[in-house]
Amino acid sequence: MTLSITLRDLEYLVAVADHGHFGKAARAVSVSQPALSGQIRKLEGVLGITLFERSNRSVVITEAGLKIAAQARVVIEEAQKLADLAQTPVPPLAGSLKLGAIATLGPYYLPHVLGPLRQAFPLLELHLREGLTSELIADLRTGSLDAVLASPTFSTEGLQLFPLFFEPFLLLTPKGHPLASREPLGSRDLRASEMVLLEDGHCLKDQALQLCPKNRRGSLRQYHATSIETLRQLVATGHGYTLIPYLAATTDKRLKGLIRYRTFPDRSVGREIVLACRKRFGRIEDINTLATFLKTHSGIP
Repeated sequence: MTLSITLRDLEYLVAVADHGHFGKAARAVSVSQPALSGQIRKLEGVLGITLFERSNRSVVITEAGLKIAAQARVVIEEAQKLADLAQTPVPPLAGSLKLGAIATLGPYYLPHVLGPLRQAFPLLELHLREGLTSELIADLRTGSLDAVLASPTFSTEGLQLFPLFFEPFLLLTPKGHPLASREPLGSRDLRASEMVLLEDGHCLKDQALQLCPKNRRGSLRQYHATSIETLRQLVATGHGYTLIPYLAATTDKRLKGLIRYRTFPDRSVGREIVLACRKRFGRIEDINTLATFLKTHSGIP
């Protein structure tokens, strides 16, 4: 039996799967909601399965629909490769590229690298997004992002990672805290119950806890910070100490004299930074070029 399915059918399917709402999906693919709904019903008839469970309030993708949508994304991406091959050859890193960066890296790393990147690749049109690791990787898998700057704390299935650099962690303490002058300083000195940490979803929180000796993890504090800047303020006001990535270790003039940064003699205290993309991404060579450039502009001695 021959199935009559077009790429547009697959794009409609993926749009509904991504948005979980026919109205939002219709706007995303620039068609009317009735037209989109009708096309999805037609596709279900061709396939002989139910892709979505519909109600007045929600649209839930079925188990079979999840499998079909996953394969649809592969087909769409492979079709895009055909379109890319048909285009006139262009210089490396030219055109639009959607790049995500985790919130504990992007604001501190990207300002140093964007200028040199534009000079090296003036035809690159970069679209940036910051967020939590899980959200960015989810968007990468669905094609909403082309690449993500992150620490590799996620499943790498279907993804290709380009190692960039190692970013050390610094200990940030209130001035006068015992750890501000502890010699020698080691991760064994950390107590989770005395630290101020980021809220759930930030990989930096999990990495900080992993560095604490198991017998010193204890009970975590009830409040958590939403950003590194908030962590800095909490430490400055004596609420505890924390770990700060090297690139984020700046000192606000207002905090001068209130906080102290300390380096760990053990150079393994830190995190790996990678550039992740989909293995099937049609512009994998552009991602490789970007990774090579970023390696030489880490800003870390």
